[in-house]
Amino acid sequence: MTATSTQVKHEVKDLSLAPLGKQRIEWAGREMPVLRQIQERFASEKPLAGIRLIACCHVTTETAHLAIALKNAGADALLIASNPLSTQDDVAACLVEDYGIPVFAIKGEDNATYHRHVQIALDHKPNIIIDDGSDVTATLVQERQHQIPDIIGTTEETTTGIVRLRAMFNDGVLTFPAMNVNDADTKHFFDNRYGTGQSTLDGIIRATNVLLAGKTIVVAGYGWCGKGTALRARGMGANVIVTEIDPVKAIEAVMDGFRVMPMSEAAPQGDLFITVTGNKHVIRQEHFEVMKDGAMVCNSGHFDIEIDLKSLAAQSTEVNQARNFTQQYVLKNGKSIIVLGEGRLINLAAAEGHPSAVMDMSFANQALACEYLVKNKGKLAPGLHSIPVEVDKEIGRLKLQAMGISIDTLTAEQVEYMNSWTSGT
Repeated sequence: MTATSTQVKHEVKDLSLAPLGKQRIEWAGREMPVLRQIQERFASEKPLAGIRLIACCHVTTETAHLAIALKNAGADALLIASNPLSTQDDVAACLVEDYGIPVFAIKGEDNATYHRHVQIALDHKPNIIIDDGSDVTATLVQERQHQIPDIIGTTEETTTGIVRLRAMFNDGVLTFPAMNVNDADTKHFFDNRYGTGQSTLDGIIRATNVLLAGKTIVVAGYGWCGKGTALRARGMGANVIVTEIDPVKAIEAVMDGFRVMPMSEAAPQGDLFITVTGNKHVIRQEHFEVMKDGAMVCNSGHFDIEIDLKSLAAQSTEVNQARNFTQQYVLKNGKSIIVLGEGRLINLAAAEGHPSAVMDMSFANQALACEYLVKNKGKLAPGLHSIPVEVDKEIGRLKLQAMGISIDTLTAEQVEYMNSWTSGT
């Protein structure tokens, strides 16, 4: 699948799905007013004209609006999937057919295909990389050092990706600027907390159709994603246990009303386990051994390494497909463990990802981060850079405006007081 009437190179499942994709993209756009305004300005100003850009993202209806904004800005943009199970095939088809954007993404693609698509993206010789987990950036640094002089910068919107970028910088291999979109207030306060919380439970319910009320749900990790997941699980009537390694976050979870304990103590109690840590093997062999018969485990962190599926497979006598995105591992002791979404992002594997209303702000940050990199080409030092505060606040202002909500502004007297050190009580 390498050419159509539009002569756009691509690898998607089925171009005949494009009409459905267009319908769903338009539906998502109803709740993305901030990005829509950016799209319109970009179409007029063309701030990315002449820029080769690659985006490694979850190919969803919301991402489609980011891709369209980048094309409107004049970028020569190419899109690949950041996760083998997160692609919405109708969206991928529509972006190729209706918008002429090269897309290389197929839901369920194997790891070899995923890594081949990363190479195809880098063959585009990008000036800017929009990354989701930093796989493309890491591959560039490891295998394509000769292309680094062409890089203006990268943007990254996941906690996992930021951790990897910091490690690259500490190792001296991140020699270009990277915009830390993940830590923008209009990203993690809403995307990570409310988006992950709602979409994670949505994916679990779609995959299993189980009643969450009365269940004991173990949430591993109490960062912004964990906070949102625990909050929504409690709202559905679940008894929530939180596991943590950070003492401050653990105190916060306790004072938010959750039970906190090590995973070794939570494992025999949980009916459903959700990992949102960004780390490796958070649930592993010793935990599987003491879990209840029929316990369900899933992941809402970026990569599929939080649950040690290799050790689970080694403990099992058989694995069978119980439902879509639901695998039952029968252990040697006769018990079974249910794995949802193959341990990949359950909210995208079994559902549609975050609601468009929160992705509106996240992708507004991504689009404006690209513009910022181009405007400041050659001026930014290597390493991570925060989204400018004024950009963050402007996104918030536009969102409130679209919601029909007004807030107070400081009076002249208040401005003077806030900028003075001589006025006390």
